[in-house]
Amino acid sequence: MLRISTSTIRWFLPPNGFRVACLDPSLTAVENVIVSEAEIDAYLAGLDEPKRSTLETLRTTIRDIVPDAEQGIAYGMPAFRLHGKVIAGFAAFTNHLSYLPHSGSVLSQLPGETAGYTMTPGTLHFAIDEPLPRALVEKLIAVRLRQVQDARPRRAARPAG
Repeated sequence: MLRISTSTIRWFLPPNGFRVACLDPSLTAVENVIVSEAEIDAYLAGLDEPKRSTLETLRTTIRDIVPDAEQGIAYGMPAFRLHGKVIAGFAAFTNHLSYLPHSGSVLSQLPGETAGYTMTPGTLHFAIDEPLPRALVEKLIAVRLRQVQDARPRRAARPAG
């Protein structure tokens, strides 16, 4: 586990305008640090309606589905982390909102459920005034959680005795 002292964290503003915590502004996005839940509050507070309320609904849905997930900012966007892995996130853009599973292979596993949405391999775009259906968010998170679980190292069973 990487240990970071608060004296080594630096804040910077990338082009998207959201404050990001990094060890050094020259580091890559992979080295971003998840910061506090309050950062999501600040992110949402900076949005106009209806984007704010739509993303607040999505945030509540994600928290209801994965109540043990840690909230924070990853890659400059609100994110939820479980078992050390980012499992879900969201972002606001000018003409749409995005759900981010933080994996390029989640959306392709749900072609029927995501058929009506515009997508990239790693983002699902949706309307600024229409929250994602809870059933879809549950399925997206379930796929991502399976990926995280499958990637976790398994402990060898101890011999009886």
